[in-house]
Amino acid sequence: MAYAAAALMAVAGGAFALTGSAAAHGTMMTPGSRTWLCYQDGKTATGEIVPKNAACAAAIAKSGVTAMYNWFAVLRSDGAGRVSGFLPDGELCSGGTGGPYDFTGFNLARTDWPKTHLTAGKTIEIDYNDWAKHPGTFSLYITKDGYDPTKPLAWSDLEPTPFNQSTNPPADGGPGTDTGHYYWNATLPSGKSGNHLIYSVWSRSDSTETFYGCSDVVFDGGNGEVTGVGGTTTTTPPTTTPTTTPTTSPTTSPTTSTPTTSPTSAPAGTGCTAMYNVTGAWTGGFQGEVMVHALSTPISKWTVTWTFPGSQTVTQLWSGTATSSGSLVTVKNASWNGTVAANNYTTFGFLGSGTAPATVNNLTCSTA
Repeated sequence: MAYAAAALMAVAGGAFALTGSAAAHGTMMTPGSRTWLCYQDGKTATGEIVPKNAACAAAIAKSGVTAMYNWFAVLRSDGAGRVSGFLPDGELCSGGTGGPYDFTGFNLARTDWPKTHLTAGKTIEIDYNDWAKHPGTFSLYITKDGYDPTKPLAWSDLEPTPFNQSTNPPADGGPGTDTGHYYWNATLPSGKSGNHLIYSVWSRSDSTETFYGCSDVVFDGGNGEVTGVGGTTTTTPPTTTPTTTPTTSPTTSPTTSTPTTSPTSAPAGTGCTAMYNVTGAWTGGFQGEVMVHALSTPISKWTVTWTFPGSQTVTQLWSGTATSSGSLVTVKNASWNGTVAANNYTTFGFLGSGTAPATVNNLTCSTA
């Protein structure tokens, strides 16, 4: 099997043209693998890969940017579907070191990889990029309870049998595109909470070529929201209010960046959850955003609270009303955004003083 160095970037779209013999290529898009989401994080209109997420940047610093131009090629041509005992502990996310490209940077044990927010026990659609189509079986494994993302991933961290398998699923679009993908439904394991990792194995039935991938997820009542893509940008402080308070209820869902802190309130059922994200930072200040997500039933009002980890304070807030007591911040909905449909969300933003905290403490959402 010949592999070309993945090729020519299309200036506007970041697409690639492969030379040599056709090869099966692909990776998990939903829940997104590390290579897929880091590619999304770093791609630009010119085709250059410029990572913003710190974990993606660290992976590229270790493996080189060529890995990102080949995000669909975490593979072993001699894999033959083998898993435990074939790939060494600590090298699961790179497919070992015997593939055509160096993906070892994606083995880094970190807590800041882009994440997909999910609900335990829920049935979701799995999307797997089909850069090249071939028959085979997809197997999905989940980490055991107590998984520690600060330690290199070992086979003993994974449940021994896959929670889902699909053979020759249907495809939509592709091959050779960013959007083309295989798709099938999978019921997520029940009883999971907090940070986990879904490990994917695509074993071709017409050759021994096998693809491996790591998808970082958090079970927090989410519906597939992705956080950590886009990173924290360095900007200059705004000189005017970043946005004006609407006088009427919005008619479309917000399109702002997705938050990066897992909610700490109840992950399922009724009520709401909150997720926090830093959208800009500068010397002495920062800009933040919080998503308020309604769970399985609509809500008519919400209250979000958190405590800052240091001496940070809120200096200005929009799309809500805020009160502070020491490090404790309480935000209630504005008159126009208290009602949120089931499985939908709204957001509010704020300016803060001090060093931008990557996370806040005791983040909760209630309908009180």
